[in-house]
Amino acid sequence: MNADHVRGWVREARRIVLLSGAGMSAESGVPTFRDAQAGMWAKFRPEELATEQAFRARPAMVWDWYALRREMIAQVEPNAGHRAVAAFQQRHPGRLAVVTQNVDGLHQRAGSAGVLALHGNIAQEKWLDAPRACCAQHPPVDGHPPRCAVCGNLCRPAVVWFGEMLPQAELEAAEAAAAACDLMLVVGTSGVVYPAAGLARATRGRVVVVNPESTELDDAADAVLPGTAAGLLPRLLED
Repeated sequence: MNADHVRGWVREARRIVLLSGAGMSAESGVPTFRDAQAGMWAKFRPEELATEQAFRARPAMVWDWYALRREMIAQVEPNAGHRAVAAFQQRHPGRLAVVTQNVDGLHQRAGSAGVLALHGNIAQEKWLDAPRACCAQHPPVDGHPPRCAVCGNLCRPAVVWFGEMLPQAELEAAEAAAAACDLMLVVGTSGVVYPAAGLARATRGRVVVVNPESTELDDAADAVLPGTAAGLLPRLLED
């Protein structure tokens, strides 16, 4: 199966889901989860910082680690794969849904709308504890991390930490899109992280894996295209 054959599937499909993983962001130069483990952070494993328990124990330290990751991500740009997806959506409204495991917001910055970010967005914040009325009535007080001026509730990065459930609304929307699609493009993911990887196994549509190396989802694919998002998606999604 080659890219031209898959492009024919794209043209035929009425509903397409693109499921993207870390490999797609890596092409833009987004640092991996462990790339921030340098300098003073070298003695910590990411799993020791990306938890609610770590944040409650050392909120300033964890906040500053995420601030570093935000700075690193801010220096990169969407690649040709992100732009091809956004351009296709603009040409064909409603035909392609983006589901991503990435927290960097590159799909959104490329112009994709309605992105289902299963693991959250590192550029956004939310309250650590259930917000009270005062949390909505007053802007957070600046700090490391910011906090509610009245009750002291802390702001935290709006990402899914180890041990947390995926956001229910986004997961349900992704499951519904997978169930209804004719074609799923699985791009830049190893296929080992669930429940996201399970979307490719649950769909009744065709599955195409786009990745430079073999993945755990190759056995569920109707076609496997060795290559990168930036290298293949502009070709697959052209009219």
